[in-house]
Amino acid sequence: MHQENAGAEGQRPRRVLVTGGAGFIGSHVAEGYLARGDEVWIVDDLSSGRRENVPEGASFHEMSIEDPELVDLCREVRFDLVNHHAAQIDVRVSVADPQKDARINVMGLLNLLEAARRSGTRRVVYVSSGGVVYGEPHERPTPEVYPKRPLSPYGVSKLAGEFYLNYYREVHGMDYVALRYSNVYGPRQDPHGEAGVVAIFSNRLLSGEEIHIFGDGEQTRDYVFVKDVVQANLRVSGMSLPETVGLDDRAFNVATGRGTSVNRLADLLEAASGRRTARSFQAPRKGELRHSTLDITRLSARGWSPRHSLKDGLRETFEYIAARTPVRS
Repeated sequence: MHQENAGAEGQRPRRVLVTGGAGFIGSHVAEGYLARGDEVWIVDDLSSGRRENVPEGASFHEMSIEDPELVDLCREVRFDLVNHHAAQIDVRVSVADPQKDARINVMGLLNLLEAARRSGTRRVVYVSSGGVVYGEPHERPTPEVYPKRPLSPYGVSKLAGEFYLNYYREVHGMDYVALRYSNVYGPRQDPHGEAGVVAIFSNRLLSGEEIHIFGDGEQTRDYVFVKDVVQANLRVSGMSLPETVGLDDRAFNVATGRGTSVNRLADLLEAASGRRTARSFQAPRKGELRHSTLDITRLSARGWSPRHSLKDGLRETFEYIAARTPVRS
């Protein structure tokens, strides 16, 4: 596995900064770099991340990506690679407070990029979102070149980040790659995250409470297991990329290429847990996409593909949640 992930920079350990590394996905990615043999620093303000998620062996700095002191850290360490997971990720928060969303996702990113540029960072891995930058696509699975029609401030800020990174590459020579995630799930996930429905349903199955489904439950999402996401991050961190001019040429969807309905997801979790509970159907949420499935042909051609089935990933996730949740008698 390590040989597969070493990439073009496998000759020596890299100095890697993972922002948001105390969060659900970021902590797994940080572990992946450590397992590869890299030196890892984590910046996280713990607004949604948890200190206990910080992997052993990483240097942790409780700090916001908006903090001016980030420049000092980058100057001191001189990171080879920055992996940027810190973000405001809640679509509903972005709609309610677009300025907060832009402050974190745009101004925070610019603070990080300026710090990285001044200290000579060679590559940035940027987490974008395949679930929102394409809007409600008519082509499914949706490829990277599909027109961008974000329908929320969160989608706009994520896409803006890709444009800023392209500017830094063109003008300042800072290399980057953007990963457009579908709905990531797995151990440590927060019920309020992008794929929080997995954690929410698991908790309700454990407590015996009714599962609430918005709409008819036939809306579909592309659920990708966090351990496969880690491998995607490691794959793109060291691989060579051609000199290109198009925004989409530096972007890769990270998904499974298969859509799963909410009703089917509930069925699979019931099977994984060996439990059943009642379901209720409520009014659909305003602005929620009906279908989202991403085409993974491009990253698959670079040697990455998801290795975990949804059935196996859900079982591992449920077991993790169950082991940390008091069960009612």
